[in-house]
Amino acid sequence: MTGRARARARGRARGQALEQQVGARPQCQQPGYMQPRLQPPPPGELVGRGRQRAPRGAEARFEEPQLERAVGKLSLAERGGHRQDFQDPRVNTRQSPGQVQRSKTGSSGTVLGLITNHFRLTSRPQWSLYQYHIDYDDPLMKARRLRSALLFQHENLIGSCHAFDGTILFLPRRLRQKVTEVMSQTRSGENVKITITLTCELPPTSPTCLQFYNIIFRRLLKIMNLQQIGRNYYNPKDPIDIPKHRLVIWPGFTTSILQYEKNIMLCTDVSHKVLRSETVLDFMLNLRQKNKEREFNELVSRELIGLIVLTKYNNKTYRIDGIDWDQHPESTFRKADGSEVSFLDYYKEQYNEHITDRKQPMLVSQPKRRKGPGETLPGPALLIPELCYMTGLTSRMRNDFVVMKDLAVHTRLTPEERHRRIGKLLDYIHKDEKVQKELQDWGLNFDSNLLSFPGRLLTQEDIYQGGKKFCRKTQFADWSRETRSNPLDSVKPLNNWLLVYPGRSYDAANALIHNLLKVMPAMGMQMKRAIMIEVEDRTEAYLRVLQQKVTSNTQMVVCVLSSNRKDKYDAIKKYLCTDGPTPSQCVVARTLGNPQTAMAIATKIALQMNCKMGGELWKVKMPLDLVMIIGIDCYHDTTAGRRSVAGFVASTNDGMSRWFSHCVFQERGQELVDGLKFCLQAALRAWQSCNQKLPNRIIVYRDGVGDGQLMTVVSYEVKQFLDCLQAVGTAHSPTLTVIVVKKRVNARFFAEYEGRLQNPPPGTVIDVEVTRPEWYDFFIVSQAVRSGSVSPTHYNVIYDNSGLQPDHIQRLTYKLCHMYYNWPGIIRVPAPCQYAHKLAFLAGQSIHRTPDLSLANRLYYL
Repeated sequence: MTGRARARARGRARGQALEQQVGARPQCQQPGYMQPRLQPPPPGELVGRGRQRAPRGAEARFEEPQLERAVGKLSLAERGGHRQDFQDPRVNTRQSPGQVQRSKTGSSGTVLGLITNHFRLTSRPQWSLYQYHIDYDDPLMKARRLRSALLFQHENLIGSCHAFDGTILFLPRRLRQKVTEVMSQTRSGENVKITITLTCELPPTSPTCLQFYNIIFRRLLKIMNLQQIGRNYYNPKDPIDIPKHRLVIWPGFTTSILQYEKNIMLCTDVSHKVLRSETVLDFMLNLRQKNKEREFNELVSRELIGLIVLTKYNNKTYRIDGIDWDQHPESTFRKADGSEVSFLDYYKEQYNEHITDRKQPMLVSQPKRRKGPGETLPGPALLIPELCYMTGLTSRMRNDFVVMKDLAVHTRLTPEERHRRIGKLLDYIHKDEKVQKELQDWGLNFDSNLLSFPGRLLTQEDIYQGGKKFCRKTQFADWSRETRSNPLDSVKPLNNWLLVYPGRSYDAANALIHNLLKVMPAMGMQMKRAIMIEVEDRTEAYLRVLQQKVTSNTQMVVCVLSSNRKDKYDAIKKYLCTDGPTPSQCVVARTLGNPQTAMAIATKIALQMNCKMGGELWKVKMPLDLVMIIGIDCYHDTTAGRRSVAGFVASTNDGMSRWFSHCVFQERGQELVDGLKFCLQAALRAWQSCNQKLPNRIIVYRDGVGDGQLMTVVSYEVKQFLDCLQAVGTAHSPTLTVIVVKKRVNARFFAEYEGRLQNPPPGTVIDVEVTRPEWYDFFIVSQAVRSGSVSPTHYNVIYDNSGLQPDHIQRLTYKLCHMYYNWPGIIRVPAPCQYAHKLAFLAGQSIHRTPDLSLANRLYYL
């Protein structure tokens, strides 16, 4: 799970507070939301289940409801009773490119019938959502539960179908009067006047309605007894047990309702939550048995911090940010009502959970960085290890072929199985009486069938390698056999290189040289025998040899490692990328010891070595001349607390086979990139030195940006590019195109062949029906998978003054997916995105410094 996914998994999902009120009377507060306070209470003290109380001045403020903020800051007079069309506040990427204002669809390729995991949302004719502002004559009445109880005394007026968040009321029908005044009575007999004022009649496509649809649908999933974990819903009553590996899988769904090209539709996909049968306490006890007591605390912190755990008593996930060794279950805290209780008694009373180990430390989980009342950040949550279950897979499990194979049987679904499970959810919706009543009360419903529409299949690309052309078959998106049996496009002779190995790995090192001598001639590569250096199996010994033996004439350093220890790998890479800049290759000895894969491994190492020295492997025909392609991606090391790294790569030739690279270190967790102006200036200098002129066009592929960041990217990152190009001068100013690449999408597409659903072939383009009306966007299925369902990639052109037609952008994007030299096949994203990811990952994981500029024109990070 990524850092962003871990962050999203913490706390309540957006709109959950309102969701509890939809279509039902207010319920008692769940025990999981109580905020008791620790004793003694210093400033900003810890409170119940670990939440930290805000300062006293902030407690009196009333939180502005989420939906009220979404509507905007219109006055009551401006909103009163008039139907309005609201624009999505996010960036509209179809405003400026004149060539796509009417149509953003391409025309090249052949038509292909597709089915997608989208269902149309239908409503009554002339359906509208009515928004009311609720005022209470007592200004001190801030509690939402009390406000709801007083308002719902008048269900004969507002009806049983309603949604209320404490200030804003939504109804599916309009009240007779624009302003209605009613009187309610508290339990103490005090009369309270409530004023109900109509503020908006919202059309079905307004952003507030779209948010409201999602809240309604989450309510339906709860009616069907699905449990919310993070943003998704799972069925704990239908678990899949894998006792062999002590794993449990909860099946579930991801859902979202959005406005697409022609319809409002529900997009739903199958999701799986992998849980481990062991608790955090079990994990800690196992570590204690295997390690020394004095190393235990440090080891536990290193292993646990950054992991996601599940508390089954409330089905919530938390990220472990620390361990408090001074707190334990017998520690006491003060609840919101002022009473003092221990964690031990609290969990017994509230959840009927009996804690056996009374001296176990407490886990600390920091809240998600969101603004609360008074714009303060709530304090950390304290969790009991015995009640926290491990989620996800350890690195050892991920490297275990048997574990991953057994998991894939249940999680890697074929298109037909995925289609069946998605359809099963809609069957439940249409057959459940409670769900249907909820939908009928709001005047909503869903189509029974998945959406069908036409896509396009682009012409398959020819691969050019060493003057030869070969075509690949449509169903196979790789050309590995042709690569290893034909001369490469550009070869660098390997004359002066080092092979460093520990003594016990001599056989593996010697076998590597013999295998390289066998595979290189067929690819046109020339290699002299390496200078072999035996070292002790210690990090210091490797570094000492590198400092003594690496010179300016050394072309390549190959290090054979006895294990995949990260500290040793990091130290070697850091030295060879900064202090002694030399292309390098690290390989684990046991990888070379398998005779069945030895030749394939040697071939891959030879290809990587050629790339890292500046060679080129293959090409595809590029239709545009003097075009610079740029890729940008960021890496965030959330567990170690280190700074984030942005990787920047730019092509320096027309064939997009040579690349300039640069790293930018930023604040921890920062996604938006500073210093892009400097990066582009350096890239333009590198381009000009290779081509003696500047490019005519610059096309940027920006990976790692969420939908909510599009406007900020346009106003911050695109502005840096434009400022740089403006500084170039008016005599020659390249055009600029910026495309946001998004891999984490829930959309799935299926093609029907001979009555069966299969994955669409590589090169399938989707730019109708399921794209967004305000965006210049499209999907491409570029890669092929041998099992499971293929995932498309979403592209959104957020800035474009080049005048290129959608066909040109789509075809160029697909061509670039063929140009990643670390895999002889088509990958999921354009090559510059993957290069930028590899660069940022290496710098953020291992180097922690800016690499030496002498390596900037080589693919040393592969």
